Amino acid sequence: MRKIFWLILIAALASAGWFAWAVLTPVEPSAETFVMLRPGYSTHRIAAELKSSGIIRSEQAFILWHYLHRGRSLKAGEYRFDKSRNMIDVHNRLARGDVYFRTVVVPEGFTMFDIARAVETAGLGPAEDFLKVAQSDTALIADLAPGAPSLEGYLFPDTYQFSRMQSMRDIAAAMVCQFRVVAQRIGLTAPPDGQAPEHASSEAANSGHVCLVVTTRLEARDPNAAPTDLERTVIMASIIEKETAVGEERPLVASVYYNRLEKKIALDADPSIIYAELLAGTYTGALHHDDMHFNSPYNTYLHAGLPPGPIANPGKSSLEAAMHPAQSDYYYFVADAAGHHRFARTIEEHNNNVAAYRRAMRGK
Repeated sequence: MRKIFWLILIAALASAGWFAWAVLTPVEPSAETFVMLRPGYSTHRIAAELKSSGIIRSEQAFILWHYLHRGRSLKAGEYRFDKSRNMIDVHNRLARGDVYFRTVVVPEGFTMFDIARAVETAGLGPAEDFLKVAQSDTALIADLAPGAPSLEGYLFPDTYQFSRMQSMRDIAAAMVCQFRVVAQRIGLTAPPDGQAPEHASSEAANSGHVCLVVTTRLEARDPNAAPTDLERTVIMASIIEKETAVGEERPLVASVYYNRLEKKIALDADPSIIYAELLAGTYTGALHHDDMHFNSPYNTYLHAGLPPGPIANPGKSSLEAAMHPAQSDYYYFVADAAGHHRFARTIEEHNNNVAAYRRAMRGK
């Protein structure tokens, strides 16, 4: 009996030593390692994923440790491991839901094509998948812009943090949410009236604001119908955004375009041609004289008035300029080779400014 007792004691001590070693000894990943734990994974599956990724020493020890801490559930998500940690640290991270977020920077003036590439570069999925949502899921803005051909213009420029657990629609909805927050803040949209929409949706990834997105089916709208005031403002703001990066010039640029609209003069905005070619997949990175005749409703050289939708995603400053343009009698503007623009009232004055710009460029 004594021999059996000592054998049991030795086995127990050996097991305890093994367990302590597996739990307490840190594991150093061979390189930066990402582990995706999807919803519905069992504790056994989580342990297997961690072990196969070289994050823990033993599946059995992890399962036993979790059993001893059954009050703490393990959160799904993507986790990043880049330094030595023991199993207790790993378990605590999963219990806290300390998931890895990927940064997507959307500068002012990015198009949905630019954003799609930024999403892909961040490792959140193929650009094509984001574009499918941006080009088709207009239910996200149906209450704001019932005639919008895409989400272009409503994917607000900001720095976002997204998890790979989020879908492309979640990502787009977060950007639309941020547009709603800013639009309400600057008076472009009215505050919610407290009435709950038929369907509600998403929270911006890092804004802390919950956005209710109306997705009630709307009656088909005449494609030739004039855009709403909000749509006109966003379209105008997108053109302003692409024309100048100088904040104090934006109200003047807005005045030029509103003056031209009032006189029914074509806007002649070069960025609209670029966008038309982006939509067609023919843009080569530079505009040429022949491009002025590119057949598209977005070509503001061929078609008077605003294009059918925004040509980029404007920031707060451009939205405010479109809402509150300067009062001027300018109808033209051209770059001055120093990052600003010269404004003109007549075509003669404008031609002189163009000639001055060309001389300045030759002198560089």
